[in-house]
Formats: sequence, C-alpha cells, structure tokens
Amino acid sequence: MGKWSNLLEPVNDYTWRLPEFYKNGMRVDGIIFANQRLMEVLENEEAIEQVANVAYLPGIVGHSFAMPDIHWGYGFPVGGVAATDYEEGVISPGGIGFDINCGVRLLKTNLFEEELKGKVESLVRTLFSEIPCGVGKGGNLKLSSKRDMDQVLKEGSRWAIKEGFGTREDLAHTESSGSLEDANPDAVSKKARERGEDQMGTLGSGNHFLEIQVVREIFDEEAAKAFGLEKGMITVMIHTGSRGLGHQVATDYLNKMGKAMNKYGISLPDRQLACAPLKSEEGQEYFQAMSAAANFAWANRQVISHGIRKAFEKIFKKSWNHLGLELLYDVAHNIAKIEEHPVEGKNMKLCVHRKGATRSLGAGSAEIPKDHREVGQAVIIPGDMGRYSYVLAGNKESQELSFSSTCHGAGRLLSRTQAKKAMKGRDLEEELAERGIFVKGVSRSGLDEEAPDAYKDVADVVDTAHGAGLARRVAKLKPLGVMKG
Repeated sequence: MGKWSNLLEPVNDYTWRLPEFYKNGMRVDGIIFANQRLMEVLENEEAIEQVANVAYLPGIVGHSFAMPDIHWGYGFPVGGVAATDYEEGVISPGGIGFDINCGVRLLKTNLFEEELKGKVESLVRTLFSEIPCGVGKGGNLKLSSKRDMDQVLKEGSRWAIKEGFGTREDLAHTESSGSLEDANPDAVSKKARERGEDQMGTLGSGNHFLEIQVVREIFDEEAAKAFGLEKGMITVMIHTGSRGLGHQVATDYLNKMGKAMNKYGISLPDRQLACAPLKSEEGQEYFQAMSAAANFAWANRQVISHGIRKAFEKIFKKSWNHLGLELLYDVAHNIAKIEEHPVEGKNMKLCVHRKGATRSLGAGSAEIPKDHREVGQAVIIPGDMGRYSYVLAGNKESQELSFSSTCHGAGRLLSRTQAKKAMKGRDLEEELAERGIFVKGVSRSGLDEEAPDAYKDVADVVDTAHGAGLARRVAKLKPLGVMKG
C-alpha cells in the first residue's frame, strides 16, 4: 500500500479526491484524474503533495487539479491546473513553469505511408539541417534590434506570417491565433531578450522534438474528418516553447514574487509557489511578460513549421502546398489565461493556470477554428518516441470537470538521471530501428534521457482523459522518424 492509498477517495473509475481536510490551510479539495494502472504508479508520488500545496493559493476556486500525466514539478506538479478569482486571486509563475508556452503543433500532409518508404532517414537528416536544435543552440534568424524583438513579443505568430513564415490560415489553426493581446515587451528583461535573440526558429533540447508520424488508427470518424485525418496519412508533430527567453522571464519574476509575498502577507507551504495578487503591480507585470514569452513561443513554432515545409520540398521536389502540409492545430501548455467558467452555478472571470496541461474546449466554442467547431477543439497529446501519440477532441463537459483542461503528454516515469542509468549498455537508436523508427539526436546522452522507458504509457493517460470526459479519442499516431535536441 502506498502513501496515498488511504487518503484518496474514489469519485469514479477515473477520478480521485484529495480532501480539503488533508492539510490545514487547503482552501479546496484536490482532484486527481487517473485510471487504476496510473494510480498504482501514483501511490508513492510526491507530486500529489504539490496538489495539496496548490490548494493553499489565495483566491483558488473549484479544485486543485492533477491531470493523468502528473509528475513532480517546480511549485505546481507538471499536469497541474488551478483557477483563481480574477478580482481577488493570485497568479503564480510556478503554475505556468519555466518553459512558457511549451506547446505542440501538428502538421498534416496529403502523403501516405507507402510514399515515405526509403525517405524517412533522409527527411530527418534534412530537418536537422533546416532547424537548429540542442542546448542553447541559436539559429541564423537574429532578433538583434529592440524593434524586431518587440514585434515578436507583441505579435507572436502574426509577426512570423508577416515575415513570410507561413500563411494566415496557420493563424486560424493556432490557439489564440498565436498571440496574447496582454503582452508587454517592456515587461521582459534585457537578459531574457538577449537569451532569445538568436533562438527564433530553434528546437532546443530535453523533451523537445520533431516527429514524422503515420495515422495508425481512427477512433472518431466525424472528428477525424473535421480535422482532415485519415488512416495511413503522414503527419509532423512539433514540441517546443519559448526557449531561453521564457526560462529567464520565469526566473526574473519568481524572484520578484518571492518579495511580493511578504509585501501582501501571503503565506504558503512551498516557496516555489511564490505569487502575487493578479491585479497587483507585480501580478500584472508578470502576466504581461508571460504573455510576451508565450507569443515568442508561438512565433518560434511558426518559423519551425516553415523549416519543415522547406525540408519536405527538398525531399519530394514539390511545393509544400502541393504536399498538403497544412497546420491542423497548435495548442499551448505552460500558460495562464483569463477565461470565464461556471463556479457553483455562476459564471466567473478566472485566471486559469495550466502547467503541463492544455485547453480542451467543447464543440461550439468561438475560440475553435470554424472547420473544427462542430466537433470540439483538437487536443494533441505526444507520447514517447518509441510508441505513439494521440489526437483528441475537447468535450463540453470538461468545462465543469476541469475548467476546460486536459493532459498534455505521457508524463515522466523516470528522472533524466534514472533514464540514463536504465539505458546503460543499451543502444536506443538500434532498439528503435528494430521497431521501424529512425531517430537522430544531438547526443547519445540526450537520447537516453528521453528513452520510451522514461515515460508512462500515453495510452493510459489518454484512456483516463477519455474515460473522465476531459476529451475524447480521435486518432492514434505512430512515430516513423524522430529529431531530438
């Protein structure tokens, strides 16, 4: 029996409650979404303690949520969701994370699996030449002037489109059209700007990747048709964020929030939850800087999309338009957004923190692209590079269940150190090649840290999201070629 076995109360097969009385000072219950297999993994998971700590935040409403990919994070658990009252609640950088708007976008094509035979390796190598990746790696696109950087921070994907890195149709299929209007470039420090000036259009390292995939299975024909997905179709997934710029924004404001807590008399069980009232000077300044970093991330993924289109053109000797390389959708993780949701029967304006979680809007929402609106928002869930990823569709009931939120990936099972230890004496590239997957990384060590064994089985995570009503399964995608930083 694990630590949490006698504390967590089952609500249904996919939902567990951590009662408010678990710790004196919790303002709301914790809610953990997990099926039975995931609960066995979570029985001794200290990230659940973080769910309890988040429940202390001033102004928190509803519950402190943990998505099925929950694991230990800074302040909030990764997979943590919390909404605070817009008027009286706080905003916490630990509820967003260091990689602000680390997100996923999925490009579809009109190519099918047989057309890629013999081309996957050369395609991955071409992607490597087009898109810089690795720790701190910069690219050829420099944002050396204040004016250039200000435009990126203010306009996000719109800047990239104006510069020729895509089309306006890409904006229509990007969450928030790839730009948060509250962004204020002046709230971003000189050091953050310097860290980002040569990183536009770069992938980064860690769990960031590009993946060439094939649609292996369709679960929801109606939604798949709306999203333009067919069995056997080739897709390309991008997972990256705001790079060094976003990391520095988080670092800068965590320091400021630590001082603000004393100023506003806020006491919390974990200093990593440092926060300030959303409407305070400190809260507004951070929100504006976070929004600017989110815009940088959207622009970054848009420029990377341009590089992917160029790589496909080189290999297939056809234009990307002819190859059907269109954006299905781009979803944000690690972000706070101002939204309206029902709380105890009344609509409230809230600040929704999603740390390692993503939005999951149901059918009919005006924020969903028009061609997807009848089926719900596309939710893109990457797995690990050895198994599969999923496309889901948002459900209307997720608004009542989780402030329209769901999981963002498989969730780590092993730390990076543990993963490298588990891979000792093994050849990951060879193991994946035997499964029909070509992988190319900057370093052997970096690949080992991201080995499939390091992650939960994303099928369990998706089973929970589907079973709990957070989102529903649409398609399953298998990796064919992977590029890792």
